[in-house]
Amino acid sequence: MTENAYTRRDDDDNYGPDGHGRQGVGRMTGTVLVTSGTGRTGRRVVERLAALGVPVRSGSRSGGVPFDWQDDTGWEAALRGAEAAYVAYYPDLAVPGAAEAMAAFGRTAAACGVRRVVLLSGRGEPQAVVAEEALRGAAGAVEVTVVRSAFFAQNFSEGALLDGVIGGELVFPAGTTAEPFLDLDDLTDVVVAVLTGDGHAGAVYELTGPRSLTFGQAAEELGRAAGRPVRYVPVTGRAYASLLEEFGVPEAEAGFLAELFATLLDGHNAATADGVKRVLGREPKDFADFAREAARDGAWHS
Repeated sequence: MTENAYTRRDDDDNYGPDGHGRQGVGRMTGTVLVTSGTGRTGRRVVERLAALGVPVRSGSRSGGVPFDWQDDTGWEAALRGAEAAYVAYYPDLAVPGAAEAMAAFGRTAAACGVRRVVLLSGRGEPQAVVAEEALRGAAGAVEVTVVRSAFFAQNFSEGALLDGVIGGELVFPAGTTAEPFLDLDDLTDVVVAVLTGDGHAGAVYELTGPRSLTFGQAAEELGRAAGRPVRYVPVTGRAYASLLEEFGVPEAEAGFLAELFATLLDGHNAATADGVKRVLGREPKDFADFAREAARDGAWHS
């Protein structure tokens, strides 16, 4: 799940059991460009890199480092002098034109001397794989690592499903399909570890939480954490698209999102994966822990 509306420790032991550098201990100290730097994953990566003392550029349409996925004229200036880049494409790698954008970015990164690129992708999205390969094919000698994320847990606390939790009803077209929701703290730790550590070139990491829950079960966990009932209301994709349109989402985008969720939530993504442990040497955060922490931080205060 990439950067669309739904979409993310230091110790003396520098390496995990597979030899990969753990978060917070890396070998690369050059400048990192973070695309979509004000997005939910981008801002977390910016903050974590800055806390580690890594020089970082936060690229966005309105920020200090201009970067717009719809206008490639500013990409070279943003990339020039950077050693690495975190790529979070908006709205999603599965949309038409994403593969072309990834190819263009790869060529620009290579021309600017970028050494390493970490790409956020969606788990189980066939069209996203096309975009991944377009980036790899165009980037030449640049090290490309792909992190494919499950559905963000934070979609319930700061994304499109926030209002549903606050209102007590989660309306979504998932049926009884289970999903291994991923906490964005884990995603951030993995991205930072791969950006700053060696041994990840060419790798594809599938990131999930430690267990799979249906949206009904997730609603129960959220209700327990929030201290009030939250129930899941399943709807068809068509009904959900119509609902999005009522809230001002353009018809084409609403249709795309409904179709995307139908693809992602047909059961093929229900199993958990070990990407977090492979990179960080620890288990990912459980959904119940996410819910308790979000409630403690006031995510669902109406």
